Amino acid sequence: MQLDVSPAVLWSLSGLYAILIGASLIVVLLRWRGPDNQRAELVQRIRSWWIIVTLFTLAMVMSRQVAVVFFALVSFLALKEYLSIVPTRRADRRVLFWAYLSIPLQYYWVAQAWYGMFIIFIPVYVFLLLPMRMVLIGETKEFLRAAGTLHWGVMTLVFGISHIAYLLVLPQEKNPGAGGAGLVLFLVFLTQFNDVAQYIWGKLLGRHKIIPKVSPNKTWEGFLGGVATTTLLAFLLSRWLTPFGWPWALVAGVLISVAGFIGDVTISALKRDIGLKDTGTLLPGHGGILDRIDSLTYTAPLFFHFIFYLHY
Repeated sequence: MQLDVSPAVLWSLSGLYAILIGASLIVVLLRWRGPDNQRAELVQRIRSWWIIVTLFTLAMVMSRQVAVVFFALVSFLALKEYLSIVPTRRADRRVLFWAYLSIPLQYYWVAQAWYGMFIIFIPVYVFLLLPMRMVLIGETKEFLRAAGTLHWGVMTLVFGISHIAYLLVLPQEKNPGAGGAGLVLFLVFLTQFNDVAQYIWGKLLGRHKIIPKVSPNKTWEGFLGGVATTTLLAFLLSRWLTPFGWPWALVAGVLISVAGFIGDVTISALKRDIGLKDTGTLLPGHGGILDRIDSLTYTAPLFFHFIFYLHY
């Protein structure tokens, strides 16, 4: 089944490539000023963004099934990366099989547009299954920590991220201008843009630390600047990609920007607890897949239910 991508989505995707082209030209101009470590990292980041945006575009324009599989792969890579950096018990290796099995099953419910099973499968059935399987193994040492670690990973990286994919199967007639693909693009672009906006505003005006023990580089100026800029962009994009009127568009912008910040610093707290700068090396210049989707772990479920209960 084709996604039947609307002209609004195609134009918006074209805008992403225009931004990437502009960023690449800036990098070329900066190279004339000579070598610099920060510019080298910027080059890596731009190259990674080209790959990310291209894969995302292909998934969105090919078919609904391909797009769902793409987000299932994102969940798999994120969970695999998470389980590679958090301490797990040797006895639980057999339990991890069931955690990974939850991914194809969760995304199968998405592909079938079975909302009832989608919304309870992980919070109820997987939540109960994993500790039961741990008990059957018979290892009680650090049981609570192991169960909590696994539950948090599956809830955040499988259940949370799967809400992006479910936007694709929402009824097209509720958002006739851009459909589910428009909602996904609206959510993902604003979430990633918010990260960049908060970083830029923080560099330009940042003076007052917001949570120094968790993320020393985050400032109130960066946070508030990101919220304002993302909310304005949500207002501008909403008429093409969403069914929102301007008041709800502004609310969506605030929701995505604030939730994105919380998702970002939550993963920062995880990394600080473990003693890591990045969760992996899959995306040069960005770190791991978890570093790139940290904000989406909060924005995806919150935005989904925001629009679901308003319009569906």
